Amino acid sequence: MAALELYAGPKALTHLREHGLTADAFDYLLGASGGPKWFVLAGLDRVLAPHFFANRTKPLHCIGSSAGAFRFACIAQTDPLAAINRLAERYSHTVYSAKPTASEISDKGRELLDYVLGEQGVTEILNNPVFKAHFIVARCKGLTRFESRPLQLAGLLASASANFSKRARLGRFFERFVFSTPGAQLEIDDPHGLPSRFADLSSANLKLALMASGSIPMVLEGVRNIPGAPKGMYRDGGIIDYHFDLSFGLAEGSAEGVTEGSTGGLVLYPHFFARPAPGWFDKSLRFRRPALSSYDNVLMLVPSQSFVAGLPHRKIPDRKDFETMAADARIAYWSKVLSETNRLGEEFLMLAEKRDISHLVKPIAFAKG
Repeated sequence: MAALELYAGPKALTHLREHGLTADAFDYLLGASGGPKWFVLAGLDRVLAPHFFANRTKPLHCIGSSAGAFRFACIAQTDPLAAINRLAERYSHTVYSAKPTASEISDKGRELLDYVLGEQGVTEILNNPVFKAHFIVARCKGLTRFESRPLQLAGLLASASANFSKRARLGRFFERFVFSTPGAQLEIDDPHGLPSRFADLSSANLKLALMASGSIPMVLEGVRNIPGAPKGMYRDGGIIDYHFDLSFGLAEGSAEGVTEGSTGGLVLYPHFFARPAPGWFDKSLRFRRPALSSYDNVLMLVPSQSFVAGLPHRKIPDRKDFETMAADARIAYWSKVLSETNRLGEEFLMLAEKRDISHLVKPIAFAKG
């Protein structure tokens, strides 16, 4: 049984039929929120930068929120494989006290970033000529900007209610900020009209922006007043962009991604699930589906149901494992997943060698026109 399933939007499927699977077909790499769910994709991340995109010379825009941002902070380092393995090893072995506070979890997060980035990681990300990092963060409005748990909870309940009625109303409570590699021009189109604001990454704000992108409300502390961006409280980018309902383009006047003989413009999206939820509050809303326009040029790489069924506990890791498993059992389980997921990377490289894979690709059916 195949370990990897492929799904493509109409434009992406047409391209694959006409040109096959090539690295230069993609201008964007997308990484979703999901915490430890990322472990099931580690095998793909281990082959994308070091192998599939190894000979690339034109920029690849790596757009991530929360766990996706952490992954792309690794991929944009000089030795992406070593960085990915540092992230996987340290995160999977994280242990908290019996009842950790937001302060304790935040401290562990900062220690994780320091370990993953090392002494040169920030500089390497800022100066990478190919892998252009874009970290999505949510700037808080109203009650969600406070650290007080009762006030945060009230703000989140109001946010969820507004989002339930209309996704565009989420903008009353949160504002999308994208912290980007300097000079990496990017356009974002949101079918719901939620605006995007941009700020340049720098040595002064990269760690703070990354930390903010993964700062889950009520679980971690928010990050206040990030240099280079408007003052305020910043939290998890997945609040707005959990699994994404966006389309991307290069800013007017940018020549990035345009090379002789290239048809480009596609989005490569390794994802844990075959059905993405646009935002954090949409996880349980079966009626909230992404727009087809957001997935027209997307190729999704998804672990197959048979692969997941073969994992320990027959499931993908998630944050609840911290609460339901003893530390030793959880670490052993997560380590096994991190080993098994190498099969996904191996299978993807085999498909890339064949190039003609369109007969293996399923049309995306979860989006609405």
